[in-house]
Amino acid sequence: MRLDFCGSSVRVAGATLLAGLVSLLFPSSARALDALRTGVSPIIAAYDASREVDVELVLAVDISQSMDTDEQEVQRAGYVSAITSPDVLEAVRFGPIGRIAVTYLEWGGVDEHFIVANWTVIQDEASAASFAAQIAESPLRQVQRTSIASALTKAVEMMQTNSYNSMRQVIDISGDGPNNQGGSVTKARDKLLTTGVTINGLPLMMKSSSNAWQAMLNLDQYYEDCVIGGPGSFTIPVRSKEGFADAIKMKLVMEIAGLQMQRPLVQQAADRKPVQCSIFD
Repeated sequence: MRLDFCGSSVRVAGATLLAGLVSLLFPSSARALDALRTGVSPIIAAYDASREVDVELVLAVDISQSMDTDEQEVQRAGYVSAITSPDVLEAVRFGPIGRIAVTYLEWGGVDEHFIVANWTVIQDEASAASFAAQIAESPLRQVQRTSIASALTKAVEMMQTNSYNSMRQVIDISGDGPNNQGGSVTKARDKLLTTGVTINGLPLMMKSSSNAWQAMLNLDQYYEDCVIGGPGSFTIPVRSKEGFADAIKMKLVMEIAGLQMQRPLVQQAADRKPVQCSIFD
């Protein structure tokens, strides 16, 4: 949501534009360029039309200890409901290709990543229901720390090593606290954004009225300043359990359809004091 007209930003923008053009004309070459930038070896396969999708979407879900069992169950149910909803399926159908590739990743501390539902093509009710069932039936987990930096790095790696081609790659990351392990989240984010990915946020603020620490943090502002980035990036804060499913559905529809908000749901950085992103790193 912020534009910084400095030399480094222009260079990053140029690299992103070049990667976008190469991705459009030569999808396999684009993955090779990504590999050179990040050091991740891509899967290069023969062209297969069935591997073309409108968007590659990683649902990266926080399972740190601050997420109690009740919140995790609400979170799971929200994703299951949203993925199988008529609104999300309609957004999928109206894409140029009419299908998306999606995976559900749970994350905690550094290298604590659990693929609950691996890459799946969703194009109709049956494929959506099958993917949602994997999420619903997986046992709940809980880990100690919160490394948003590690989760973002893993998500980009999963995109670069799958066998799908798309015009857009989106990470949908949800969490109820700041990065507290794995180094600087902003440095990790800025490096990953050079691959052309978009990072959207779902800050979970359901405890902000009873948890003084979380209320003081202004997690929605933290996500805006320190976590999200890329073309059309946005955050949707979740402030109640009752509104969780609707927030996820809105977010998925916007990501799948490639929509952008006319106005942000939180204050722009220029209108308030910027968050100190490194305070918990």
